[in-house]
Amino acid sequence: MGFEHLYDFLERLQVNNNKEWMEVNRKEYQTVRLWFIDWLTEMQERLVEIDPDYTDTDVKRSINRINNNLMFQPNKPIYKDHFGAGLDLSYHEKQNDFYLQVGVEQSFIAGGFYKPEAKVLKSIREAIDYNGEELIAIIEKPSFKRIYGKLYEDGNSLKSAPKGFPKDHEHIDLLRKKTFAVEYPLTRKQILSSNFEELYIELYKEMKPFRAYLSEAVTV
Repeated sequence: MGFEHLYDFLERLQVNNNKEWMEVNRKEYQTVRLWFIDWLTEMQERLVEIDPDYTDTDVKRSINRINNNLMFQPNKPIYKDHFGAGLDLSYHEKQNDFYLQVGVEQSFIAGGFYKPEAKVLKSIREAIDYNGEELIAIIEKPSFKRIYGKLYEDGNSLKSAPKGFPKDHEHIDLLRKKTFAVEYPLTRKQILSSNFEELYIELYKEMKPFRAYLSEAVTV
């Protein structure tokens, strides 16, 4: 069992995206899912060793459901074409975790706050107002820029300054953002390679200061 089997299952599910096929193959789905849980659990043990601030995560609960939510997305297929889960859940459930998605069409590692609720967003902006230089130093670090590039662009930034902040604020570009996250796209070749676990650890360590800044911003 490994990522090869995971990809193989997802590709067959993508072609046979219906309840009948899933019922026939549910045992295999559960086998793949349990393997992914075991892999994440092993990685969590390694993260605990290198990070004294790591927050223990219930791995089984952190994995996304394979079913799409058709109530809000009626045009989507019944089942997703990927497995996804987040570790180091240090704040709101499913927020600011270290997230891995492995899929047929798209795979990536990400972290931070994606379109957080108003209260959380306000706290992040207040932290930037108070000490934006620290965040800038983190995201402008050469190794961080090489790996993650710029902060995630969701095309939803404010056109003007948020309420309570001057338009000429020195960190106005950051204050306008509604999402504070980064993403590293993964290829199938990378995931299937023998050094993927080391890449996973490297990406975690590089992202940690960024996520730590955000966690502190919303807990102070």
